[in-house]
Amino acid sequence: MKRREFIKSGAFAATAASLAATVKAADAGAKKVLNVAVVGCGGRGTGGKWKPANENDFYKAGALGNILNAAKILRGEGIDITIKPVAFADHFLEKAQFAAEKFGVDKKFAFGGACGYKKIMEMPEVDIVILTTPLNFRPIHTMAAIKAGKHVFAEKGVAVDAPGVRLMIEASKLATEKKLSIVCGTQRRHQRGYLIQKRALDEGKISPILGGQVYWNSRVPWVRERKSEMTNKDYLCNNWLNFTELSGDHICEQHVHNIDVANWFLGRFPKTCVAFGARTRRVSGNQYDFFSADFDYGDGVHIHSMCRQIDSAKNDVREFFRTANETIAAGSIVKNLKGKKVALNEEGYPDVNPYVQEHVDLIKSILGKGKYYNEGEECALSTACGVMVRISAYTGQMVSLNDIIKNEKSPFYNMACKPTAEDFEKEGDVQMPECGDFEWYLPGKPFHGLKPEDAAKAKNIAKGKAALGLEGCNC
Repeated sequence: MKRREFIKSGAFAATAASLAATVKAADAGAKKVLNVAVVGCGGRGTGGKWKPANENDFYKAGALGNILNAAKILRGEGIDITIKPVAFADHFLEKAQFAAEKFGVDKKFAFGGACGYKKIMEMPEVDIVILTTPLNFRPIHTMAAIKAGKHVFAEKGVAVDAPGVRLMIEASKLATEKKLSIVCGTQRRHQRGYLIQKRALDEGKISPILGGQVYWNSRVPWVRERKSEMTNKDYLCNNWLNFTELSGDHICEQHVHNIDVANWFLGRFPKTCVAFGARTRRVSGNQYDFFSADFDYGDGVHIHSMCRQIDSAKNDVREFFRTANETIAAGSIVKNLKGKKVALNEEGYPDVNPYVQEHVDLIKSILGKGKYYNEGEECALSTACGVMVRISAYTGQMVSLNDIIKNEKSPFYNMACKPTAEDFEKEGDVQMPECGDFEWYLPGKPFHGLKPEDAAKAKNIAKGKAALGLEGCNC
């Protein structure tokens, strides 16, 4: 059934009305109602164009479905809480309107365009904002939400460049001052197996980590072709996953999960990284196909980071660490060096879907019924690690965390992905990125023995560009 047919159908209307009635009934008897708004109504935010067949299906609708499910779990534990969807925003107005109708919300509370989120921030009744837009927008949206007094669920990663990382850290610090909660989409921090191992590391039941590997090797999730009627803004927002300027490249958007586990388990962040990568198979955007990086955490501790998005290649998504006495398959099993399983204390952590548990923890934090959560700064710093890898691979240079966070004299400190989030809010269209479709950055210089005509051929084949204005390919 097509979307418009579904919207007009009695099944859709009945399902939406059922949800609205359930919310109202819960409101009447609830001691606490938290109103939630969503900025970014794609698959991760609200289930996108996915059509719920019945009332229970609403619990599967992206992050909004996760938080509705979290409230259901808490009610089962005796915490009288209701989550009520009240507003939606998206670059594409029709997406926001579809989400509003799907969740039984008046379409007057569906906002479109790059500035639509501002109308949500002006709504005093909104308690929680779910931020699931492309990463480029995450820092300014988070700061706006915190300034407006909203609690935040911010999907990982939380920036695409160094200025965005620093703004996200600033927003996180402001949230602490205002006693507002931020939970990010690094759900492994809320997953039972990982929490058991992290506690054992902190308590000394597992020896300190000496090194390890973190991987996210998979396929390209999706590609959306440009249509003739699309503006640059529309095309970039629709095909955002394939453009560095919107996603930070897949090391920031996806592999940040695994890098964050290394940082969390070690209890610190890397000092430097050296990386390389390339593009051989992608059919859209300007990103690399793969990255390989060495993170130096100091004290002789190195973590190898590897990520790849190429179809029909071996998938491998995991984190593995080595100590003086154990091997750690993160989230799974710890063994001694003889291969025998190490018994750990498994009490105290519920076995709940981590995509739901992170929202359980957010609600408890807001209600003061559990640990206070503000993951903004740590997720920003893990995202910074992805930015470090990308810059290192694009330029061929070593990059330090200080280059991103503190060293204002570094050529990387103010290196911003353009168009910026602020550019999207201006009247008119944006310029396409310096590297458009089928163009990407090349590190270093061609082999010194190349003849000029051979160098020209190399450029025509690769369509690569000199790395971000630094010493790079001159062919």
